[in-house]
Amino acid sequence: MTANGPVQPGDLFFFYGLLKQGAAGMPDHIDFEANGAFLSPAFIRGDLYRVAYYPGVVEGRGLTQGLLYRLDDISILPLLDEFEDVDHARPDRSLYHRVRRPVLDADGAPTGELAWVYWYVRSVDGCENIADGNWPLDGL
Repeated sequence: MTANGPVQPGDLFFFYGLLKQGAAGMPDHIDFEANGAFLSPAFIRGDLYRVAYYPGVVEGRGLTQGLLYRLDDISILPLLDEFEDVDHARPDRSLYHRVRRPVLDADGAPTGELAWVYWYVRSVDGCENIADGNWPLDGL
């Protein structure tokens, strides 16, 4: 799993937390509508945790629910990476790495698509597991 690799216009992103359309805490300084399009609900394989006021997904057998977003203008990528605390100069200090993962349907079957996911890279010891894999839009 290559972290923080090059992104091309038209690449898919899988947003499962604060970047989901309509989420409390969604950054208002990033113009999602002008730079791409929110597409459809989707899933990835991984376990979802409440890390603080934000979630993190890590390796696991669960299904994490989210929303696909097509990034048309990659000029906002630095803003996305910064929001998710991706430190390209010092990856060991990052909270997340941006990685590509297979997109799944609601039954856990691959759709054949790959999407960039902000993958939590710190320990989740002591964090609450979100068993249904769905971070609520209100963040509670």
